[in-house]
Amino acid sequence: MSDLAVSIDFLEFPQDMICGGESTSPKITIRGLAARSLAIMVFNPSMAGHLSYCTWLIWNLPALEVIPAGIPHGESITTPVSALQGMNDAGEIGYSGPCPEPGHMSRYLFRVYALDAFLGLQGGAKKHELQGAMHGHILQYGETGGVATRSGGG
Repeated sequence: MSDLAVSIDFLEFPQDMICGGESTSPKITIRGLAARSLAIMVFNPSMAGHLSYCTWLIWNLPALEVIPAGIPHGESITTPVSALQGMNDAGEIGYSGPCPEPGHMSRYLFRVYALDAFLGLQGGAKKHELQGAMHGHILQYGETGGVATRSGGG
């Protein structure tokens, strides 16, 4: 399995990308891609009481070097790219922006999987279902991360 170079445009999430702001998905840039489709899972490994709190599941993305910002909610999307999305640990279909406790910092990992096929998994699936569907299809992997903070007091 070869590595992907994955990046986002910041180290710390801009305030308009976290809860209380627009909570929009960031642009993701991928280099060294040689696959048919992509799946992306975003985790907050530092959330108290959770092993790996998942904030976004998206798959059946075409193998693009740039995933645009602002992917809308919904199980099946067609714009700005075609993809399917699953149920995150916040109980939402689609991207949930970072929402650390006020006065605290949380880390978020963007895990990108390059696959040899489009998956037969239906939209609305949960993380364990996506992980199972990807088994045996992962050609490449890469990740990047960022941190998010919120002001104290609410």
